[in-house]
Amino acid sequence: MTFAAPLEAKSIRFRARSFVAFTLTPEAPLDVWLEGLDHWIGNSPGYFAGRPVVLDLNTLKPDVAAIESLVGVLGHRGIRIYAIELDGHTALAPNLPPVLVGAKEATTDGLLPREARAEVLDRAEGRAPEQPAEARAGTGSAGKDQASDGKVDASKAGDSEPQIAQEASGTLMIKAPIRSGQAIVHPHGDVIVLGSVASGSEIIAAGSIHVYGTLRGRASAGALGNRGARIFCRKNEAELLAVDGWYVTAEEMEGVSRGKPVQAFLDGESLRVSTLS
Repeated sequence: MTFAAPLEAKSIRFRARSFVAFTLTPEAPLDVWLEGLDHWIGNSPGYFAGRPVVLDLNTLKPDVAAIESLVGVLGHRGIRIYAIELDGHTALAPNLPPVLVGAKEATTDGLLPREARAEVLDRAEGRAPEQPAEARAGTGSAGKDQASDGKVDASKAGDSEPQIAQEASGTLMIKAPIRSGQAIVHPHGDVIVLGSVASGSEIIAAGSIHVYGTLRGRASAGALGNRGARIFCRKNEAELLAVDGWYVTAEEMEGVSRGKPVQAFLDGESLRVSTLS
């Protein structure tokens, strides 16, 4: 008779992680809403690629068949729905995204704990968190940001001066140009860019955005619900400007504010882009 050796029990490790997700809220008539969405995607291709997207259906309140159709329609547009918000439902069909329970509106306060904010600053300045302050190297240039946890990755530059610095006030200052394909997500305040912002790049800030060079990429201020946020740039060549979810695209600004110093701000229920003298 043979006996199998007992298997060593291994514990399963669970860790909590917060994500800043975008919420889409379809409205009736749905075809008009989808037309507006197509307009957005046409002006900002790839905008939703890799982003956590939650589908809020509490306004539309469709039946299960309509939900399945809508998820498929959005999928064909390159928008992957991670979860659904729908009051009164605890679960949907297995082929649909899960129903989200206990979601809260994102705010600038408490989005990251103090330790995580310190790590953001360490990464932004290109230094290892475990090193003592006097041993930390201060090199770095703006790298691609991970919107899921607010961390800013930094790649080394030949300059000994930090290219990104987060002030105690929560303002993020970027001293190097932002290259195409890079994304900066700052959930704690304003973003100041001393250089230019290339086409195909993106800045998302909880506060205002100040660009002292040419803005050619996308800029979204007040991303966590700050209607008083503004966007300033020395030369407007932006692909898209947005404040608190209200946006204008490049073609809408053509012939009015293109190539000029501008500020963008909310005026009632519309986004205004006005030139600066």
